[in-house]
Order: sequence, then C-alpha cells, then structure tokens
Amino acid sequence: MSGVLPSRRGRRSGGADSREQILNTARRLFAEHGFEGTSLRQVAREAEVDPAMIHHFFKGKDELFALSVELPADPELVLAGVETQPPAQRAEAIIRAVLRLWESPAQHGLVAFVRGTIGSKAKTALLREMVSRTILSRIMAGVPGPAQEVALRGNLIATQMVGLMLVRYVVRLEPLASASPDEVVRLVAPNVQRYLTGDLGTFGTD
Repeated sequence: MSGVLPSRRGRRSGGADSREQILNTARRLFAEHGFEGTSLRQVAREAEVDPAMIHHFFKGKDELFALSVELPADPELVLAGVETQPPAQRAEAIIRAVLRLWESPAQHGLVAFVRGTIGSKAKTALLREMVSRTILSRIMAGVPGPAQEVALRGNLIATQMVGLMLVRYVVRLEPLASASPDEVVRLVAPNVQRYLTGDLGTFGTD
C-alpha cells in the first residue's frame, strides 16, 4: 500500500472555493480533535481534496491551524522576547506586550474576534488550543515547578489577562478603560507575577 489516498469520485481538483473548503474543514476538525489529534491527511479526506492541494495553499499544519483560528494578530510576534525575560521579572513584559497590541490599530479586529468567539463552542475550542500551544507556552517558558503546577499558573495568568482585555477594551468599564498603560501595569503586574512565581499555597495536596 503506497499510503497515498486514492482518487475518488467527487474529490475537488482545484478551483476558487478549494482553499476555503480546506479552511472550513480544518477549523471543524481542530475544534473537535485539537491540534495533535488532527492530521493533514484527515483534513484532505474530509474536505475531499488531494493532500497535495493543502501544501499548495498552506505552508504546513501550523499555518493551517493559525489561519483556522482567525486571530487578527500573530501571538508569536506579539509575545516575541517575553520568554527571554527571567520568570521572576516577567509579569511587566507580558502586560506591556498585551497592551501594545490592544492599543494598536488591531484593536477593532480584536474586539470583533472576542465578541465573535464568546458563545461559539467551535471558536472557543480553537482559541483554547491556540492559547495553550502558542501563548501560554511562551509565557510559562522556564517557570520552575511540577508540570501541573506550571499549567495552573498559566491558567491563572490567563484569567487575569482575559479579564483585563474584556473589561478595558470590550466592556470598557471606567475608570480602567481610561487608565494609562503605565497605570495598568502598576496595578496588574504584581498579581500576574504572583501567579507566575509566587506562593500558591498547597495546590495539589489532599
């Protein structure tokens, strides 16, 4: 057996809608099975296209996943350099990176993305996978401790940052919405730093 999917009647051979068909299929499969549980061959089979067509439109699985999530900004670029900061001094860098993004022209697209994600099970699943793979992996790089504890710390940081973004930029609750970035950093960084490297008590014990 060659391992190449055989041609079958109805398989798409190309056309203007093939790329969108691949993206729609990938979006559904990533939401249902996650990044690791979805293969390009599976996407091709479900989308009824030749596997080579995926490589024609996309550089690989990572790009296909990123485009499936439809983020209005690249998290890798936004958080570039954050993981090089010592964990004990990283909170300010995290917050400033997030604020720079949300204070940029991308803000309108980000607000639309958040509003479109809330209430959508499929979009929430995709966002969860992206946050785990791309965002938290960078924020938590080098943070000491057992894997479960580090994961919890990342989750706690996510609650802080998501809450900040929702209240400041989506709900626009005053006076936080009008506070200066420096003031936001001053107020929020200590809590984020505690989640990063501070004492969490007796987590994981009976």
